[in-house]
Amino acid sequence: MHKMPIPTKRSYFSRWLPGNLPIRSKLLMHFLLITILPSLALGILTDLVVNRVIERQMNANTLQLISKVNRTLEFYADNVQNTTYLISGNAQIQKFLHGDHLPREARNEALDFLRGFSTLQTEIAGIMLVNSKGESLSNDMYGRSSTDLTLENWYQEAVSGKGIFQMIGHPYGRSVTTHANYKEAEVVSAVRAVLDPDTQRVLGVVLIDLKLRVIVETAKDVRLGKTGMLFVLDEHGEPIYVPKQLGFETIPLGWMDGQSSGNFVQTVNGRKLQFIFLKSPFTKWSTIGAFSTSEAAPEIKQIRLYVAAFVFGVCILGITASFALSQGISRPIHRLMAFMQRAESGDLTTRYWGGGMDEVGMLGRSFNSMLTKIHDLMSLTERQEKQKREAELRILQAQIKPHFLYNTLDTIHWMSRKRGAADVAEMVEALSKLFRIGLSKGSEFIPLAEEFDHVRSYLQIQQMRYKDKLLFELELDPQIAHVPVLKVILQPIVENAIYHGIKERRGIGRILVKGSEWDGRIVLSVTDDGVGMDDRKLAAMRDKLASAMESDSGFGSSGSGYGLTNVQSRLLLTYGKPEYGIQIDSRPGFGTTVTIAYPMQEVN
Repeated sequence: MHKMPIPTKRSYFSRWLPGNLPIRSKLLMHFLLITILPSLALGILTDLVVNRVIERQMNANTLQLISKVNRTLEFYADNVQNTTYLISGNAQIQKFLHGDHLPREARNEALDFLRGFSTLQTEIAGIMLVNSKGESLSNDMYGRSSTDLTLENWYQEAVSGKGIFQMIGHPYGRSVTTHANYKEAEVVSAVRAVLDPDTQRVLGVVLIDLKLRVIVETAKDVRLGKTGMLFVLDEHGEPIYVPKQLGFETIPLGWMDGQSSGNFVQTVNGRKLQFIFLKSPFTKWSTIGAFSTSEAAPEIKQIRLYVAAFVFGVCILGITASFALSQGISRPIHRLMAFMQRAESGDLTTRYWGGGMDEVGMLGRSFNSMLTKIHDLMSLTERQEKQKREAELRILQAQIKPHFLYNTLDTIHWMSRKRGAADVAEMVEALSKLFRIGLSKGSEFIPLAEEFDHVRSYLQIQQMRYKDKLLFELELDPQIAHVPVLKVILQPIVENAIYHGIKERRGIGRILVKGSEWDGRIVLSVTDDGVGMDDRKLAAMRDKLASAMESDSGFGSSGSGYGLTNVQSRLLLTYGKPEYGIQIDSRPGFGTTVTIAYPMQEVN
């Protein structure tokens, strides 16, 4: 006699877990929770939202002030950078940087040129040029001793920058001073190495001291709250400008966690401070605002007691409505679940027959549409897999034949060289290269540069065949030469251009093959000045390309345009989107242009 299983204590309690409850029971519980705890939930949520909104607004306003300060500092730094370019472009200074001896008159002319900058730009404290021999030129700066200035840290840092302008902060410990006797803490230095445009050799370094007062005047008047203020650190965390009222000179760079902007809270000297920072990508300096967290939200505690009067009525109405809603929602859902279980078991012909216009009815119709699309996609996948296997088989067959032929051509090439038949050797070498790239060790993708080499070899062979009737030119953007491309997609198009365009015209024919990048795509074009096509032929060819993936086109087609449809099928199989592939434009008597577009992406 069959015994009924005795429910265990664990299985009994698992029935009441939230994840195992029916939808109707869940709806009842949710309504009760919503009606019993609305006031508490609303108060907590309101408090959190108000705090975050006020804090976000304060941070945004502070960051906006910091951004304005940064833009001002970048303006001064940009002026200094432009000054270095103007100085290094002067003819007399160029002679000095090249190590030429300057006569007194030329040297005075160069010094007057430098004084002009100090006069016009009052924020500049001094300018000095040091050439690669260690010789200096300045109107108001000089070395303190006979030390070789090319060994100075600021000179070496400029040389390592390879001509890039750099702000290097306060000039502590250098062997350079000024007639105005500025203290090291009263200026910040900027350097740029001047390079020979032909050899890229360092000719010398332009050193410019910027008065710290322009930074102080920019940042000191910005106030954050009652006691907060701004300070500026360089990229190494060294202070550029730090007000004494802050009570500290610098902060660890690790607090900013390598970010270019953000905020954090840290305790400094027993004070809990809010920091908001923004790093300039030009100067590499960080402008940081610091203020006490006690000032962050003085007006947050006034919104909490107007939610309890309607709780009882809501509870009664909620419980009543929950029974009706749970029944109306759960019944069609159970019906839809039954149809889904049939589809899950493999019956893709089943369909949901509910006619409601609510969400469940829409879900049921989407379920029906999904089953139809799944069936269509399965058919399409089978057809594409079959076409892909046929393509791989054809490629494999085409690669087996060139293997023996390539080795044989290589032997003929060296025999021709040995016997002095240079023209034969050149043609055999081009044909050998053509087969080698076409073979490409069985790889489906090759770099774009190799595809252009393949076409070049083919055109060289055809040029030898047609003598002076064929001229060609290849243009490939070197920045995309490494981008992968399906191999042997240009040669069939070039072959069509020769046999259906150039061969049919009178006189010399020209072919231009170009490769470039546009809007995230690789665009390849083959243009000839042959006989072209009339509207009827052009429309027929475009129709054939449009149907390249159908059973009677693509890899199984033959006759006119077979090479083009073959390439089109391979492109569509690989990239899948209709906007990629081949386009044709032609005019009778003016020639034809065939364009290939495919996405610029790395292929593993």
